[in-house]
Amino acid sequence: MLRRTLVRTGGVAAGAAFAGSLWQGAAHATPLRARGPYGPLGAPDADGVALPPGFTSRIVARTGRRVGGVLWHPAPDGGACFPDGDGWIYVSNSEIPLLGGATAIGFGPGGDVRGAYRILSGTNLNCAGGRTPWNTWLSCEEILRGRVFECDPYGSRAAMPRLAMGRFKHEAAACDPDRQVVYLTEDEPDGCFYRFRPTHWGDLTSGRLDVLCASSETGAVTWQRVPNPAALLEATRHQVDAAGHFDGGEGCHYADGVCFFTTKGDNRVWGYDAENERLEIVYDAGTPLNGVDNITGTPGGDLYIAEDGGGMEINLITPDRVVTPFLRVAGHPRSEITGPAFSPDGSRLYFSSQRGARGDAAGTDGVTYEVSGPFRR
Repeated sequence: MLRRTLVRTGGVAAGAAFAGSLWQGAAHATPLRARGPYGPLGAPDADGVALPPGFTSRIVARTGRRVGGVLWHPAPDGGACFPDGDGWIYVSNSEIPLLGGATAIGFGPGGDVRGAYRILSGTNLNCAGGRTPWNTWLSCEEILRGRVFECDPYGSRAAMPRLAMGRFKHEAAACDPDRQVVYLTEDEPDGCFYRFRPTHWGDLTSGRLDVLCASSETGAVTWQRVPNPAALLEATRHQVDAAGHFDGGEGCHYADGVCFFTTKGDNRVWGYDAENERLEIVYDAGTPLNGVDNITGTPGGDLYIAEDGGGMEINLITPDRVVTPFLRVAGHPRSEITGPAFSPDGSRLYFSSQRGARGDAAGTDGVTYEVSGPFRR
């Protein structure tokens, strides 16, 4: 069991308080059946989104339709928000083969769309990714020997592949500024959990790739260097005998000493305590959260976890381990929720239904939403 972290005040320490309270009893990770902080979901609104009282939704983009001057991409996936003067930017990946990439939408202070533009093109199955502390977007290819591309959400610089971060079936990335590393998940049935330590923090062109090693499912862990992150014939996940393996790594999110990540094969949410180098299971149940995928969080310690299928919900895990649906998209039974990300001020949540109501594999009916309301900060 992870150590109990002292509850401290202020935005920076809120994640540590979350970790301490959430880890109590985490070895079995049974969700508490208490009522969530926002109350029950209402009936679906005009956009088909069921929300708690006080929250509203709107559609900001649809695949194949123009938004801010560009056609919105198919199969919208991982996303993140970035500050932009008096407004902000939402970046979204496109998880399609060969013609993938990422698009950015700029918003004004009142939420009006200022414009949109491509920031990455011609890549392959861009799934999730992660935001860096220096305000770039890491877009991850979920293919054999996939790459991580570092993209400029402001559209001023060309995207660049960061090959030192490994060639494998990348899913998501989360930056740990305290230890100056980037955590990486791998979407394979026997995938690994990695950390990349750049030679110089803020420059991802070179560095060391390590893999998490463990002798048991939870508890103390170590890290070993991956000998050849770009090997052609030997997969990174098979290069270190002591490496721990996870059933389908998905989203990851770092908050004040803990990196949370999800695995779809066993429907779990994990927590890696970076300070003490220990691994625990945060959530391990079939309901209410089913089909764990992308993950994000708030400075106050709430986790928001999107479902791939399941009930087409984003579920909330609170600091006291209450697990409850926050929203549900109706009428999209063959889709998945992707790309949850909060605006910089925490008042708006963006996400997509990747395949929309039609549910076709090419994602030609994708829908990207914005939810506004009294979010806990």
